[in-house]
Order: sequence, then structure tokens, then C-alpha cells
Amino acid sequence: MTEGRIPASPSAQPREALSGVGGRLRSRRKELGLGVRETARRIGVSPSLVSMIENGKARPSVSTLYALVQELDLALDTLLEGGEPRSERAARDAAGPADAHAGPRLVSLNAATPPSTPGKLLSAPLVQRADTRDTLPLEGGVLWERLTPSDVPGGDFLRITYDVGCASCPEGTYQTHGGHEFGFVVSGRLAVSVGFETIELDAGDSVYFDSSNPHRLVNVGDVPAVGIWMIHP
Repeated sequence: MTEGRIPASPSAQPREALSGVGGRLRSRRKELGLGVRETARRIGVSPSLVSMIENGKARPSVSTLYALVQELDLALDTLLEGGEPRSERAARDAAGPADAHAGPRLVSLNAATPPSTPGKLLSAPLVQRADTRDTLPLEGGVLWERLTPSDVPGGDFLRITYDVGCASCPEGTYQTHGGHEFGFVVSGRLAVSVGFETIELDAGDSVYFDSSNPHRLVNVGDVPAVGIWMIHP
């Protein structure tokens, strides 16, 4: 399975989403002083593919998108929304609030004195409505949907859909990247290969693995496979 051009379609929404992502990839590449050819060489694809992805004319595969994200030091949610690079965000989060080690404390909640929100902790829940999710269609029938309305430090929370026969990377290949993955299959059947082991997950099954191990996901059922995925960088 290889990346391909986006076919002509009366629906502009997926293309608009991809165009925004491509623009952020291009901006970050230029910020790092990398040319198209050098970026392509580093991730093992053609310069023309990198150019088409940046211009919203081609959808990357899951493995190519991960390679770009890792090479350009971006987080997936940052890619969808924009924001600071992963390394800068991690350094800021590591510093934490001034009282991060002060230990637990009890607070009284009332309208007059709202709770303090050190660091990036939130005093109110963030709600992502189903009809306004950021979506990212990838090559070959993979769809990613972000389940948070904005950048949340410490992980990427996604709804993933793999069409029948679709995989995260071509047969015989695997992908690796930093972090840990936690997955829950909502419907369909998804095979997860990690190293030399392959397990098949049905609806209701869940999985965890270290993303630095070679891995590959593929829909082995006869209906689209849908899962909820948490990626901790």
C-alpha cells in the first residue's frame, strides 16, 4: 500500500483538513531549516510525495505521517491544531507549577472562589462534540478523529477507523516511534502485530504496547474496524 493522490470529490472537508496539516508540516520543516529532499531522505520517501502532502494533494499513510511527525518533532494533536513542538512542550510540562511537589491538598469549591489551576490543569472539563471533531483522512481508508477540542499535554486521544483490508503500513513492513499506545476496539476486528507476535482483537478487546517496538495494525474483518486510541509520547 502506497500513498496516493486525493481523488476529485465534491466534498471539500477532508481536503481542507489535510491542507491545514500539510501547511503546518511545511512551516515546521522550514522552521528547522530542512529542505524537501533532505526531509524525504530522512524518512525514506520521495521528495515529490513530501511536496504533495504539504500541498494537500496526497494523503500520507499512517507510517509516513508518524515518520514526519517524529522527524519534525511534532505531536499529533499539535499537527491537527497547531502549537508548540513536542520537545518544547515537554520541557515546559516537566518544569511544572511552582508547588508541584507540595503534596496533596484539600480545597473548597464554590462560585466565589474557583479552584486554582496550576500548570495546564483545567478547572472545567473539555467537551468535544461529535459533529465538530477534527478529522484527518489518511491514505488507503484510514481515518483519524481527535477526541479533544484542543491540545492536551501528555498524549493524543483519537478515534481511529480502518476500512476493510486497510493497514497502518504496507505488508511486510512495520513502523516504530517513541511512546506508548493504548487501544480499545469499539467494533470490527483489528489485528495488531508487535515484534514477532500478532494478536487479533474483537469488539470490546483492548491492547497496550511500547511504540518503540516494530508494529503494524490491519483490519482483518469484513466491516470497518473502529477503535479508541491513546498515544502517550
